[in-house]
Amino acid sequence: MITTIKTKTTKSIVSILSVMTLLFSLGSCQDYLDVQPEDKLVGDQLYRDIYDADAAVIGVYGKFMALAEKHVILNEMRADLMTTTRNSTPYLKELSQHNVSAENPYISPKEFYEVIQNCNDILKNFDIMLADKKFTQSQYEQRYADVGCIRSWVYLQLGIHFGSVPYITEPIETLEDVQNISKYPRISFDQLIDNLVTFTEALTYKKQYEGSSLVIPVDTYNTAKFFINKECLLGDLNLWKGNYLAAASYYKNVLETSSNSANINELFDVYRLKGADVSTNNDLAVGYVRFSEQDARSLINNNTQGWRSIFPRERDATWNIEWIWSLPFDSDFAPANPFINIFSKNSGSYLAMPSQRAIDLWNSQRQQNDFPYDARGSKFTYNMVGDDPVIMKYLYKFEAANDQFKREGDWFLYRAAKLHLRYAEAANRDNQQKIAYALLNVGIYEAYRDGLTTSDDVTNVMQTKEPFPYDFDARNGEAPRFRGNWHRNVGIRGRARLTTVGAIGDDMITTENNIINEAALELAYEGNRWEDLVRIARRRNDPSFLADKIYEKLNKEGNAEATEVRTKLMNPSNWYLPFKW
Repeated sequence: MITTIKTKTTKSIVSILSVMTLLFSLGSCQDYLDVQPEDKLVGDQLYRDIYDADAAVIGVYGKFMALAEKHVILNEMRADLMTTTRNSTPYLKELSQHNVSAENPYISPKEFYEVIQNCNDILKNFDIMLADKKFTQSQYEQRYADVGCIRSWVYLQLGIHFGSVPYITEPIETLEDVQNISKYPRISFDQLIDNLVTFTEALTYKKQYEGSSLVIPVDTYNTAKFFINKECLLGDLNLWKGNYLAAASYYKNVLETSSNSANINELFDVYRLKGADVSTNNDLAVGYVRFSEQDARSLINNNTQGWRSIFPRERDATWNIEWIWSLPFDSDFAPANPFINIFSKNSGSYLAMPSQRAIDLWNSQRQQNDFPYDARGSKFTYNMVGDDPVIMKYLYKFEAANDQFKREGDWFLYRAAKLHLRYAEAANRDNQQKIAYALLNVGIYEAYRDGLTTSDDVTNVMQTKEPFPYDFDARNGEAPRFRGNWHRNVGIRGRARLTTVGAIGDDMITTENNIINEAALELAYEGNRWEDLVRIARRRNDPSFLADKIYEKLNKEGNAEATEVRTKLMNPSNWYLPFKW
């Protein structure tokens, strides 16, 4: 149950982090699997005022964080970029080879429905609280939307992995009833997407918390980024549905988060994917020491500068320009960080590693200084530890602490690069190939400058001249002076210091292929790959898009079942896990 913590002012909080992680560790408002203790707070005792409502919100995030391991493993091990190690359990090998047994703990939807049950209970009680005037309409709308979006996010993941699932939006007597088809029939993935779009679109509050007691900056934690970004979720739901203009519109709203900021660095940098700062390297780009760009040893490779620092750096102003949604694990509170055990060779069980297909994909790229590899691969996303490739994104923070008992880390959920790739995917499908090319490769400024430089009159260039959501102004000139909001944007591959792929005039499918390949290079192991493959294969009605990539992974490993697995995955019904409790 949740312990209710009254917080009248920010000064009364010793540390919002310790409060929130304590609530995380205590779990949900109601545990439907256990017998209720006699001293448990229920009903009116639990939902008395805004502070109880806040405790309920934090409680559901506590339950939600228990999905971190399953989310990453299901979306990565089932896809083509992650594979098993000599230490992997048979259950992980089953996932990688798409031949799961009924006993496999990763295929149980139960943990997902525990979160959904919590959400349903909270939403029902929020309705009661509003009717009883226990909080204001605005307080209700913000918290209701947050919990409702968490539920929609969880249901989307259920659909991606299980296909047909029960869609339950009211608290139920017992979680075991989810298995009762007569009570709760399963609906198709398409029907589920329709329901999720309808429900989430109808929410009256779609921005992040404003003026809320839940958003209090303390220490190095920006608590605003603890909570799901509703417009990113709505963009994703509409992308799955095929509503590309709507998807692009929601994504663009998030891209323009800082457009009204009086802070110049926020205005030009937040979610813009700016390029390298060649003088200081205080950036999130792949970069080299100035004037030593032809020396591979001068690569900026530490926890506070350059592309690698996206993952271990503190939640500072630079962190804030990339991260949209990230949840921290604290070694002093439950739930424990699961990723050290999964990925670390020296301090964990080393259960998962990069596939040879992933390694080959990074090594097939070329940097602008002609180095024949993508530094985001072996330099940053994984490292060789002895003879073994080790996924590092989740380990940098832990290893920097140099303390086996300090197992801090993060669950990486949404960042600017993912937002750009998803927006480019939607724009491309809405016949905006040039914009998709620009965001993928070189940025708006470069793609639209028509050969002009800042010394020329750039009044009519360096901008898309399209209506929302395709309006970008990247003008950067002196006569007259312009500084468009997007003038620092350099594109995904530009920030990674890579040569361009494709051309502005490429057709829709070629551009889409380039976007999904780039998502593999940029977002590997962040829990996106399987859903990317499923979404594109479904959209094209082309199972081979997915099946060929899994075949290539297994074939490069010398797996004798590779051809059989490909044949199996050519039937889309085999993309989905059995719904086993």
